[in-house]
Amino acid sequence: MHRVGTAIGRMLAAGALAAVALVAPLAARAETVLRAAMHSDLKIIDPIWTSALISTHHGFMVYDTLFSLDANLRPQPQMVDTWTLSPDKLVWTFTLRNGLEWHDGKPVTAEDCIASIRRWGARDGLGQRLLSFVDRMEAVDARTFVLKLKEPYGLVLESFAKITSNAAFMMPKRLAETDPNTQIKEAIGSGPFKFAADEWKPGTKTVYLKNTRYKPRPEPPSGFAGGKVVKVDRVEWVWMSDPQTQINALLNNEIDFVEAPPHDLLPLLAADPQIAFTTMAPMGRQYALRFNFLHKPFDNEKIRQAVAYAVNQVDALDSTIGDPKYYILCKSLYPCGSTYATTAGYEDKLDGNIEKGRELVKEAGYDGTPVVLMQATDVTVMANIPPVVKVVLEKIGFKVDLQAMDWQTLVARRAKKDPPDKGGWNMFLTSWGAIDVMDPVSTAFLNTGCAKATFGWPCDAEIERLRDAFAREADPAKKKEIAIAVQKRASVFNTHVNLGQFIHPTAHRKSITGVLTPGNAVFWNIEKK
Repeated sequence: MHRVGTAIGRMLAAGALAAVALVAPLAARAETVLRAAMHSDLKIIDPIWTSALISTHHGFMVYDTLFSLDANLRPQPQMVDTWTLSPDKLVWTFTLRNGLEWHDGKPVTAEDCIASIRRWGARDGLGQRLLSFVDRMEAVDARTFVLKLKEPYGLVLESFAKITSNAAFMMPKRLAETDPNTQIKEAIGSGPFKFAADEWKPGTKTVYLKNTRYKPRPEPPSGFAGGKVVKVDRVEWVWMSDPQTQINALLNNEIDFVEAPPHDLLPLLAADPQIAFTTMAPMGRQYALRFNFLHKPFDNEKIRQAVAYAVNQVDALDSTIGDPKYYILCKSLYPCGSTYATTAGYEDKLDGNIEKGRELVKEAGYDGTPVVLMQATDVTVMANIPPVVKVVLEKIGFKVDLQAMDWQTLVARRAKKDPPDKGGWNMFLTSWGAIDVMDPVSTAFLNTGCAKATFGWPCDAEIERLRDAFAREADPAKKKEIAIAVQKRASVFNTHVNLGQFIHPTAHRKSITGVLTPGNAVFWNIEKK
């Protein structure tokens, strides 16, 4: 494989004239401008309304959190200065760090944080679980608030420290009081970067400016915790939908950073001595095939089981990742190698048993209703798997309508509850960071709280009972027993199908140093020489 012109040339050839303004000549660049090609374009700037990873990346640029997880996945204070827990373990008191302010210059208050917790807790599964234990929240003074529980709950700090979709981002009360089901249109946070709304051009670029008034914590960075010290003046997320264009731009020193280069192009990058690789999420990601429980045919448990029997992790992973050194065959809903990893319930599934799939489809009385399978064509690590799934579904008797679209269109559409033939959907593929799916409570797709669940909206009282028990339990051995019980039930109910784990190195020029590996992409601590 060889370079075909510059990235600019390829864009012009494709008719993308607007892209010329994105990539300034090398000589004209400011040394403190970091240009990155991300895995997706940013079109939704509300990281509470959506769990899309690019919006979560955006969230960590703009917002801050009360607590965060360090490199050992332990909660550490972030916006919080001090906190106490009463002897009866029912009253938590939190005091914010002095001098925190929003990007509009107003001080961060306890009332802002209470409103933010409520909005986050209405959308996020872990937040919903936390708020179900909360009796009330009250502001004591401008910097202090109290969280009073109905009964002791062992995941309070872990909930506030969540570092993945949807993280508990704090925002001004006036924005946090927006209906949780309505997107906010203004990105005002207290985080290390400011969102340059006037320069945001969806489909072209997103710009973040160093927040010169941000006060980092004094501790060194560890995971998502510690000091978020910004060492560049400006970060530009340059959107290039064609992966080869991203690679050419990096090789030609037109951009500095490619978050998710295609696995088949990694050898091309490795041949350039000026390119380095950093795996920002060392635990990798997990593919998830999600069902819509509201409409036929996946409102039927046997039909969901048929898919779990018929799909094959090897075929799915080979279609996109290709090289086995970058993927893991893993039947556990929790990441392989993690505390709760288990094959329980899936020993006979995910191996391509077409005959069993056909049998279950027939038993379920499938009536020929077409399956609308959404395919994101602009995210390289997801584009090839839906066609593989389509073939499997057709082999076991389904009619399949594979609908191609860009990822941000899919993200907006998956939130719709309309029938598939009226703009809704039946199935789509996504991936979760391993740190998103570490246990039954944090795994969003294991939320079976009906209307309170995330897109797909499954209802199962038994899984919810077990998730509640997990949240209440303090004994590690018993927690593991419950986590296994959740997976066993999920293997029958099938909230989603796990298509395996994969590792995705990030590529960047060696002039970029200080790239952290907290679990997802972050841009503090990075220096550009």
